[in-house]
Amino acid sequence: MKPLRVVATSVAVVWSVAAVSVHAENPGAKTWTFDTDALDKPPTGFSFGRTGEGSLGHWVVRTAKDAPSGAAVLAQVDTDATDYRFPVAVADSPSHRDLRLSVKCKPVAGRVDQACGLVFRYQDENNYYLTRANALEDNVNLYSVKDGRRKQFAGWTGKVAGQVWHALSVEATGDHFVVSWDATKVIEATDDTFSQPGKVGVWTKADSFTEFDDLTVAPVAEP
Repeated sequence: MKPLRVVATSVAVVWSVAAVSVHAENPGAKTWTFDTDALDKPPTGFSFGRTGEGSLGHWVVRTAKDAPSGAAVLAQVDTDATDYRFPVAVADSPSHRDLRLSVKCKPVAGRVDQACGLVFRYQDENNYYLTRANALEDNVNLYSVKDGRRKQFAGWTGKVAGQVWHALSVEATGDHFVVSWDATKVIEATDDTFSQPGKVGVWTKADSFTEFDDLTVAPVAEP
């Protein structure tokens, strides 16, 4: 599949409320910047889990000189190298079925994996959709995770650089999904594993040390 170039045509206007921004053109949209959260602690308004085995993961807000916005980012810093280990950080609200979800992410380090992911329609730590990029594999994949088992149903192979900030996004409407990587559409696929609303959040794998910023979700209407 050849990636299609997507060009951004507008810039969101936001007002900051704590670490969450509200978008003027879509009052249902939210952005978590993490800039007003306490440093070296988990962000407020998030819950944490782990699919698979190994340690639960350690999510903290930390400063980053190259943060895409402000000075703070959310980082998963536990480097347990258990291969089938997927820490997740999930916003307590809102819950959506049809949505646009995006994040800025930077794969910092990892010997087994250097992954950054987005979860959506999240029911619990063992049931959700996932799209993730991996800097060691140079790919972006789309999965369902049901009863704790990952099933890939679409993917794209292309450059995913480590130590660099990237933009990962997904649009989900009904059983239709479109994933973009650095503003390029790379995956379009269908799946009907989860049709109900769910929470959103971020994800890593194994010993991935990954930073995240500007997690944004907006509801959309199914065509």
